[in-house]
Amino acid sequence: MTVPTPTAPHKDLKWIGRSIPRVEDARLLRGLGRYIDDIVLPDMLHAAVLRSPHPHARIVAVDASAARRAPGVVAVVTGPEAADLVGPLPDNGPAPDKHVWRVLAADKVRFVGEGVAVVVAETRYQAEDACELIQVTYDVLDPIVDPVEAVQNPPGLVHEAMGTNIVYERTFTFGPVAQDFAEADLIVRDRLRYRRQTAHPLDTTGAVAEFDVGTGEMTVHTNSISATSAAFGAAASLGIPSNRLNLVPCIAGGSFGSKQFCWRSTVTAAMMAKLTGRPVKYVEDRLDHQLNGDQHGSDRYYDVELAVMRDGTFRSLRLDVVEDYGAYCQFGLGSHGNAIAQVTGPYAITSTEYHVQAVLTNKTQQGAYRGFGADAGNWALERIVDKAALELGMDRVEIRRRNLIPADAFPYTIPAGNLYDSGNYQAVLDHALERFDYAGWCEKREAMRAEGRHVGIGVVTANERSVYGATEFWFWFDNADVAVKTTSTPEGVNLNVDAAGNLTVTLYSTPFWGNSSDTVASMLVAEEFDVDPADVAVVHHGTKGGLPAAGPGGSRLTVMLAGAIRGASGKIKDKLRKITANTLEVDEDDLEWVDGGYQVRGVPERRRTVAELALAAHLVKTSLPEGMESGLDENFVYDHPYLTMPKDDRSDLGVWYPCVGNACHLVAVEVDPETGSVEILDYAAVHDSGTLVNPRSYDGQIVGGTAQGVATALSEELSFDAHGMPLPLTFWDYLMPTALDVPEVNIGHEETPSPLTAHGIKGGGEAGRLMAPGALSAAIDDALRDFDVRVTELPATPERIVGWISREGQV
Repeated sequence: MTVPTPTAPHKDLKWIGRSIPRVEDARLLRGLGRYIDDIVLPDMLHAAVLRSPHPHARIVAVDASAARRAPGVVAVVTGPEAADLVGPLPDNGPAPDKHVWRVLAADKVRFVGEGVAVVVAETRYQAEDACELIQVTYDVLDPIVDPVEAVQNPPGLVHEAMGTNIVYERTFTFGPVAQDFAEADLIVRDRLRYRRQTAHPLDTTGAVAEFDVGTGEMTVHTNSISATSAAFGAAASLGIPSNRLNLVPCIAGGSFGSKQFCWRSTVTAAMMAKLTGRPVKYVEDRLDHQLNGDQHGSDRYYDVELAVMRDGTFRSLRLDVVEDYGAYCQFGLGSHGNAIAQVTGPYAITSTEYHVQAVLTNKTQQGAYRGFGADAGNWALERIVDKAALELGMDRVEIRRRNLIPADAFPYTIPAGNLYDSGNYQAVLDHALERFDYAGWCEKREAMRAEGRHVGIGVVTANERSVYGATEFWFWFDNADVAVKTTSTPEGVNLNVDAAGNLTVTLYSTPFWGNSSDTVASMLVAEEFDVDPADVAVVHHGTKGGLPAAGPGGSRLTVMLAGAIRGASGKIKDKLRKITANTLEVDEDDLEWVDGGYQVRGVPERRRTVAELALAAHLVKTSLPEGMESGLDENFVYDHPYLTMPKDDRSDLGVWYPCVGNACHLVAVEVDPETGSVEILDYAAVHDSGTLVNPRSYDGQIVGGTAQGVATALSEELSFDAHGMPLPLTFWDYLMPTALDVPEVNIGHEETPSPLTAHGIKGGGEAGRLMAPGALSAAIDDALRDFDVRVTELPATPERIVGWISREGQV
């Protein structure tokens, strides 16, 4: 497949590239948005879940008799009973038949917080009270907590059917790794620890289900951001034909990956609605979400090696990763697919080796937390680059500049096979240095250090992959082990022009979750038809009878909507052209689209507007060309913009994440060596995500992602003690940053359009979080260079920083 030449950004565009207020804001800011907990159905019941207090224990017996007699209780379902009512939850991981994931634990619990029973009552208070009446007899087992011990000297098995706690292990070699390492002048080594976090959106995951006994129809209102993708898995778990299940999306108060599919809440509510014959609402409380929400982030141990020449040129990269997946593996190796898609970052590294060992432990399983593994991968790469600069005695900016992929090398194929579609990394770096005033800050840093202050500067140059392809779901395995080699990740839209010429676009993904899909869609339609985005109506469809859609995961939705809307618009405009040619009695080739209508080239007074053409299309059949049907309504399903297949031996994984952006972040910090506190003094970020659609909204993504990256670097950690007990159970312990902790971000943009997508757009939904941890780590290094401290573990909490200074506890 030949990669086309990109066009200049914003060429002949009227709306794309303009900062406009979000069309969603009018209702959301007035409190008129309908979130999952706002949904109230007649005769609705409420569900609560009883959670395990043990990380690892066999369920000997469950006595729910007292709970069933409690006031207001309509039904109680225990784990074994749930196993008879619904099937396992969807599992995209390896060997799903040997580590079965259910809505409630049936045989034994595998982490603190795993559900063992669900109670449905007239009120949530009654359901919660009844949960306390359920008596569960446990045979407590030794917990498997440390992933290294889980492999080398396990006290037991998380899943006996596995016969091991290693759910997956493989080494991928891309290019002449052994040769490049043998020829290198220096091999730089690092051991790193990236600890788990979790997502905390404003509203938790939830569902409201109602079952029609007469028709067998199940309707579930959900705040899943990928309801269409989730529907097939939910239908399989519920034992309901997919054409009798309708997942109806509602707006979500943030996601950060936590609402990717929402299978557990969906199946819980639907199971109980079918059992009771009444609508059932289940919305996680904060403890449910923290412990049993399936959205924990990456939890990795890295051994990294970088082969370097004396002039600072990078040759090859080796990564050995042990990942603590928790008790289950719902997304398989997806987070490592994200990392491998940009494993060499923005650098011209010629070969790579990636060894991954995925381990099961008695902790909550991972989910799709924002960045989904690429965050950890970027951090590990930037850490080894900084160490290489240190060992070579080179400037950290210069070593990066020397290794950046040159602008004339795009499209560029990395050793793993993925394509970087476009970029100008030098321009991004230069812009960031200027915006940050790097030279000025270097002078200020030295002056402040002369005063006895510990001030440092950090810099990262990093990539952001977007628009995933389906081959990532199965290229981890040999061809013989893959039943269906899926290649489709579609996104459908419907576009309708009514008789008055008004436009309506119907989407099949979530209405709102932080990124503004309504705004994006209205701007894209407005661009095609020369109308104001405010005049475009946006409708959201449930999964039943809807078009294929995969939703926003992997920073894909804006790109996919652009392709789908362009496709649907093209079909409608083609029909409008034919009607114009017929009514004006001219050849179609003599017409051109100008200012919202078709006109004869060179004769602008001979034209038809969309409103005139729409009236004819709907109400004047005799004005239509022979054989044309009335109406202006078109569907279009847009699939992946560029995908190639992996090689059979997996020495090349093909192209699966081709829309690759780039960013440079610089930060200045001051560290107090006595308390370990870190104060951010200045922060600048320059991003290139292709053609910008709405800079105002994208800047919000950068600021929000940077805030999460600050949290990753300095405070947020979902830790467990040696007995598998989760330590941060409240926001007193799980330390999310406040507005006072997040700096003002000085944002700049470069635009190198993608040659693969409509308007040259790339994804940018994980902007900031993929860069900030590395930038802050480097700045802390620089601030504490007198103490010979390097950040090798995140978060760099005050306690850890003080320990590193005193030479205690550094990885």
